[in-house]
Amino acid sequence: MTHTKNRDEAASQPQTTTRGWVKVTAMVVGFTVVMAVSSSIASAMSHPVASLVVGPVLAALVLVLYSVAVRRTEHRPVTELALPGAASAVRRGAAGGFALATITITVLALFGGYRITGWGSLSGALTVVGLMCAVAVAEEVLFRGVVFRLLQQRWGTWLALGASALLFGFVHLVNPGATLWGAVAIAIEAGLMLGAAYVATGSLWLPIGLHLGWNITSVAVFGTIASGSDARESLATAITPGPVWLTGGTFGPEASIVAVLVCSVATVLLVRLAQRRGRIVPMRRG
Repeated sequence: MTHTKNRDEAASQPQTTTRGWVKVTAMVVGFTVVMAVSSSIASAMSHPVASLVVGPVLAALVLVLYSVAVRRTEHRPVTELALPGAASAVRRGAAGGFALATITITVLALFGGYRITGWGSLSGALTVVGLMCAVAVAEEVLFRGVVFRLLQQRWGTWLALGASALLFGFVHLVNPGATLWGAVAIAIEAGLMLGAAYVATGSLWLPIGLHLGWNITSVAVFGTIASGSDARESLATAITPGPVWLTGGTFGPEASIVAVLVCSVATVLLVRLAQRRGRIVPMRRG
């Protein structure tokens, strides 16, 4: 009887594993499509009011879709999107993203790598804000909520951080003006930092806030290129003259060594916080 039971369990294991991989693949593919569609729709909005309505609505829809998908496939509460404390975490993250972007641009300016050439418009900046709401949420749901979280369950925190960061960086190779170094820089400064923010809190709200704060500050406020994409309109119009290693060149300050160093400090602090809270997940055996 025992032998029969063991044979039955062994026979069922590949099927269970296969079902698991099918679910993982469906989640990754599904939210890749969701990210692409939501970003495309938000990018098409040229009026500030339309953008400020459509962007947050798309962000909310992505969060709802993620919650539904997790409940149906994993049969658990979606604790990473728990509402208590969500607003506070997003505000803290946005403030952190603002500070990191401001420090980066300030250092660039001190070394002659950033100069304001004129002024844009408030309406243009608000249009960018609406767009970034959709972009930040969709990317965090896919790369931290789906990719990093599922990798961490299998490989543990350290391997998941590295793998998800590399994927996040190299996805940006499709952007205008993309370079291999730009992708590596994005992986280090953003992929690792945002993953560490998720590990430290067990929540998507802090990385969403960080992502949003960085994007809005660097693009809508300072008028710089973001991952190869022009700022369109912003509060300030600016140029980033100087060597590529300093300014990031056509990929923007996100490919600057300054951004890499500034954000790496934040990553280290977040990792230490995660360690103190006992949130580092070891690699599974077997």
